Amino acid sequence: MPARKPKSAVKAAVKTGDAVEWSSSQGVIKGKVERTLTKHTRIKSHEVAASPENPEILVRSDKTGALAAHKPSALRKRGGTR
Repeated sequence: MPARKPKSAVKAAVKTGDAVEWSSSQGVIKGKVERTLTKHTRIKSHEVAASPENPEILVRSDKTGALAAHKPSALRKRGGTR
């Protein structure tokens, strides 16, 4: 049985510029990683409670250009170029 990746390995799996996708109520959204958030941040009127121990990933939608913050576990890397 293969060993599971530790959480820190999952967090390191995406980096700035990576093409990713995530699920939303509108379906699967595609976008790019802008940066990793490691401190409390505000995106429009939404509070993002990120910290070094609990980072969130800032992504930009390819379709709308909107920014969103997601837990690393909610993102999946897409194939192709960065």
